[in-house]
Amino acid sequence: MYFLYNLLVLTASAILRALALVNTKLSLFVKGRKETFSILKKSISTEDKVIWVHAASLGEYEQGLPIIEEFKRTHPAYKIVLTFFSPSGYEVKKNSKVADVICYIPLDTTKNVELFLTATHPKLVIFIKYEIWPNYLSALKEKNIPTFLISALFKENHIYFKWYGAFMRKALTNFTHFFVQNEKSCELLNSIGFNNVTITGDTRFDRVNEILERDNSLDFMNRFKHDKFCFVAGSTWPEDENIIIDYINQNTHPIQFVIAPHTIKTKHIKTIKKAISKPVLCYSELSQNDPTNYEVIIIDTIGILTKIYSYAHVAYVGGGFATGLHNTLEPAVFGIPVIIGPKYNGFTEAEELVQLKGIFSIDNPSDFRKKMNLCFESVDYNQKTGQINHSYITSRKGATSKIMNVIDSIIQSYN
Repeated sequence: MYFLYNLLVLTASAILRALALVNTKLSLFVKGRKETFSILKKSISTEDKVIWVHAASLGEYEQGLPIIEEFKRTHPAYKIVLTFFSPSGYEVKKNSKVADVICYIPLDTTKNVELFLTATHPKLVIFIKYEIWPNYLSALKEKNIPTFLISALFKENHIYFKWYGAFMRKALTNFTHFFVQNEKSCELLNSIGFNNVTITGDTRFDRVNEILERDNSLDFMNRFKHDKFCFVAGSTWPEDENIIIDYINQNTHPIQFVIAPHTIKTKHIKTIKKAISKPVLCYSELSQNDPTNYEVIIIDTIGILTKIYSYAHVAYVGGGFATGLHNTLEPAVFGIPVIIGPKYNGFTEAEELVQLKGIFSIDNPSDFRKKMNLCFESVDYNQKTGQINHSYITSRKGATSKIMNVIDSIIQSYN
C-alpha cells in the first residue's frame, strides 16, 4: 500500500505543478514549497532543539496557537517550527512572530520526509485536528520522536473506520497520543484498538477566551461607532454581501455597519462600495476621511477583524451560503448574537449554538431583516442571546493545560 500511496502523492504533485500555471492559489502552493528547504537551512542549526507544529490552514493554526504559546513559555530553549499545508494559512501568517520558523510542509513523499526531518531534527511533533500524513508519521515513529494529534475530531464516516481503511488505520499507530475534542471521537478510536486517547476539548476555546484579556480598542472604531448600535459582518462572501447590502440600503434605524469581506481584492471592494447607497468608507481611506461622517465601513485589510467584533451589538459570520462557514467563536466570545447562513453542518460549535439559540441561521433576506430588527429593538433579547454564546465558550476552556500536562509526562518517559 505504501507503493500505491507514494505513487498517488507523486502523481498529485505533477498535476498540481501543471495546474499552478493557470491558478494563482495553486501557484502559491507550488512556488512556496520550493522555498521550504532554503528557509530551514538558514534558520535551523544542528545544535538547535526543535518542536515542530503542523497546521493545515488558518483554522488549525488557531487551534495550535495556544499550544505554541505555552511551549514558548515553558520550553524557551526550543525553536518552534510551524508548517502549513494551505496557502490560505501560510500566506497570512508567514511573517508572524509566533514561531521561530514558518514555512510550507513539503508534500508527503519519502524523499521530502527524509530531507525535512533531517533539516529540522525535531524533538517533539504536534499535528492538528485532521493532519495525518503516513510517510511523515512512519518516519517519526522510526526515529522514536514523540508525535501528538491535538484537537482531533473523528467521525464514523472517516476512512479509518471503514473496511477498506486499513492503510490509514496503520498510519494512526504512529501517533504517541491522541487529544480529541469529544467523547464520540474517543469511542471511535477505542473501537479500532486505540486507547492512547485523552478527551481534552478544543484548544480554540482557549484561544478565543484569551481575546477577552487583550486590548481590543481601535481608534477609528471608537469614532465610527459613537454611541450607536453597531453591526459587524466578518469574512463575507458575495452571497452574504447581497443580503447584507440589501438590508443596509433599506435600513432606517441608527445603525453603524462594518463589512469585512473574505476577499479584499480591489475589484471586489469597489463592487461592494458601489452597491451601497449609504455614506460608505473603506478602511484604506481613513487617513483622508473622518469616520464619524459615514454609516458604513468596508474593511479592506486583514488582521483586525477580531478587535472590530468587540464593538458589535450583533455580528454576521460569512461562508454559510458559500464554501464553508468561517469562525463563529471570535464574535460569540464577546457575548453578542451571531447570524450565519444555512450551511453550517459539520461545524460543531455552530450546530450546538444554533440549538441553544445563541447563533441564528438564515435562509434569505427576509429572515435576516427580521432577526436584525429584533436585535436592534430589544436590548434584553440581545443580552440574553449574547450570554448564551459567552457562557458556552467560557465553560469550554482548559484544553491547553490538559494537553500540556499529558505531553510533559510523556516527554519525561522519553528522556
